[in-house]
Amino acid sequence: MSKPYVVLIGTMGAGKTTVGRLLAQRRGLSFRDTDHDVEAQDGRAVSDIFVESGEATFRELEAKAVAEALQSHEGVLALGGGAVLNPDTRALLEGHRVLFLKVGLADAAKRVGLGVSRPMLLGNVRGRVKQLIEERTPIYESVATLVLDTSGLSPTQVVELAEQMVEGSRHE
Repeated sequence: MSKPYVVLIGTMGAGKTTVGRLLAQRRGLSFRDTDHDVEAQDGRAVSDIFVESGEATFRELEAKAVAEALQSHEGVLALGGGAVLNPDTRALLEGHRVLFLKVGLADAAKRVGLGVSRPMLLGNVRGRVKQLIEERTPIYESVATLVLDTSGLSPTQVVELAEQMVEGSRHE
C-alpha cells in the first residue's frame, strides 16, 4: 500500500490546491484533489451536488474519494475543507503526514472572494468563513502532524516552508 507524500488539510482559502500543485511540481510528484475526484466520479460540480443532492450526499462521496486516494496516491493530496469532519476519515489519516495549512480570516476571505462556487459560503461570506475557521481549526489540529500558518505568505513562500517541514518530518 502506498502513502501520499503529504496530505494537505485546511479551510477554504488556505491554499490547499494552489500550494499542493506547486509543491507537487517542485518535488516531481503528481497532485490530486479529492474535490476534483468527487466531481469526476459524480459528473457534477461540488456546488451542484450540494444544491441538487444535499451536503450528506456530498460528504458520502467525499469520504469514499478520500479513502481511495489515501490508499492509492503517492504524490501530494489535498482534501476538501470539510473532509476531516468525518470520524472515519480522521481515523484513516492516522499514520499519514498531514499538513494543516492554517489561515487567518482576512487572508481566507480575500482568497475565496464572494464564494459563488462554494456552497458552504451562501449568505454572509466573511461571517461564514469565520465560523468555519472557528469550528474546524480544533479538528484540523487534532489530525495534523504538521501545522503551517499561511497568513501573509505568498504561495511560493508557503511551498518552500511546507517542503522544509515535510522533508524534516521524513527524517525524524
